[in-house]
Amino acid sequence: MAAAINTPTPEVGTTNQTDDEHDKKCIFCKIVKGEMGTELLHDDETVSCFRDIHPGAPHHYLVVPRKHVGNCKSLGKEHVPLVEKLVETGKEILQKNNVTDLNDVRFGFHWPPFCSVTHLHLHVLAPVSQMGFMSRLVYRLNSYWFITADQLLQRLNSMS
Repeated sequence: MAAAINTPTPEVGTTNQTDDEHDKKCIFCKIVKGEMGTELLHDDETVSCFRDIHPGAPHHYLVVPRKHVGNCKSLGKEHVPLVEKLVETGKEILQKNNVTDLNDVRFGFHWPPFCSVTHLHLHVLAPVSQMGFMSRLVYRLNSYWFITADQLLQRLNSMS
């Protein structure tokens, strides 16, 4: 899990924006722009992936949009393809790292206000069976603070 900083970063279109796609104060924007020296495990025109600095499982990756997008609560139906791309990329990273049992994997997002960084980021955790007590709590299913990718997609698809 990223450091527990609950300082909201402004959404796109505010004064902290450095260009059309990034927020100059957002740590994840800095990472995808190559400003932090973080190893990118995947990087394409839409999304990037890197290891979580506080892993909750042996394989704990964050998949983020390259463009600054707010937290999962700010998404609309038009973001369904983006969320699907985040999940697809997470699965690809797991396969590249020889994680084959997708039944022992968790894909999800922290629900505001329980987000440490307000740049949309998918947590990819595997194997779930090897997560410790605190990680099981932090990435708990059916909690007020964590929503699975499937739950988010269902919520987005039900919007009119």
